[in-house]
Amino acid sequence: MRFVDEAEIRVEAGAGGNGTATFRREKYIPMGGPDGGDGGDGGSVYLIATENVNTLADFRYHSLHKAQRGQNGMGRNCTGRKGKDLFIPIPPGTLVYESNTEEKIGDLINPGDTLLVAKGGFHGLGNTRFKSSINRTPQQFSNGKLGESRTLMLELMVIADVGLLGMPNAGKSSLIRSVSSAKPKVADYPFTTLHPNLGVVRVGDLKSFVIADIPGVIEGAAEGAGLGLQFLKHLSRTNLLLHLIDVEPYESQETPIEAANKIINELHKWDEDLANKPRWLILNKIDRLLEEEAEEHCKAIIEGLNWTGPVFKISALKKQGTQKLMYAIMDFIDQQRDSGDEQE
Repeated sequence: MRFVDEAEIRVEAGAGGNGTATFRREKYIPMGGPDGGDGGDGGSVYLIATENVNTLADFRYHSLHKAQRGQNGMGRNCTGRKGKDLFIPIPPGTLVYESNTEEKIGDLINPGDTLLVAKGGFHGLGNTRFKSSINRTPQQFSNGKLGESRTLMLELMVIADVGLLGMPNAGKSSLIRSVSSAKPKVADYPFTTLHPNLGVVRVGDLKSFVIADIPGVIEGAAEGAGLGLQFLKHLSRTNLLLHLIDVEPYESQETPIEAANKIINELHKWDEDLANKPRWLILNKIDRLLEEEAEEHCKAIIEGLNWTGPVFKISALKKQGTQKLMYAIMDFIDQQRDSGDEQE
């Protein structure tokens, strides 16, 4: 299955309308001369970054986009109507490539950014245009030109401060649901998340950050297994990674330590810079353990991983410990912003 954060689409601009060859015929004016109008230009296709669009998921089902054809010219020197331009809404942060050449043709970062990707065809000329002193009754006219068409690859650059890292069913979707208004689907099977979900976490009245729920990784992701490379590529654009671990995986043959080490190995295989990015350990689903067992169980995981960084124990489902985690993240991001170390 294609990872829908990258989408291939076909865009076709409208053809120009044809010119026409007509002659003025009115009572008492038998030799009125040519009056064929020009056609209208074809509509062009634009991409426009739109604030309320945050994934490329819809392009899975709608990949062909056509602008309107120009209207043909008419008699009495009436010009055909121009074809309507087509504006395709895409998420801010989308990179646009020509599929055949892989040439980058645009980068729509901010809401409202617009990119012309297929120019409409030029209109055809009516026979009035061909009238001259030696050709008073021209029969010539021209057809409109075809509009441009091309196949584009869209790649969404997930713009987020925090990326959630973990095996399938580690609880990433549950966490983003509990701390933001984003509502990703959750279920008891792997790869619930098929495309990134961005959630805005508000901490107090005036502070917020963006958290990204990225599809789960499996062993071999650095070589493209599962959702593979796209997963790792988008994590590299965040400022902080939260490594979620299911402290008591249901019906799993792997221990939490084995699952966590697989993730860490994939990070090192993909990119050492990504592996060295600030990363916090989040021990999730502690509500499954008895209170007296939780401390000892979590301690064993931390020691087994030789973990020396920040550790948080939460239950995303019960919202236990999540508020403390969000405030700590906000403090971390504020420090980065103040120091100018924020990820571009």
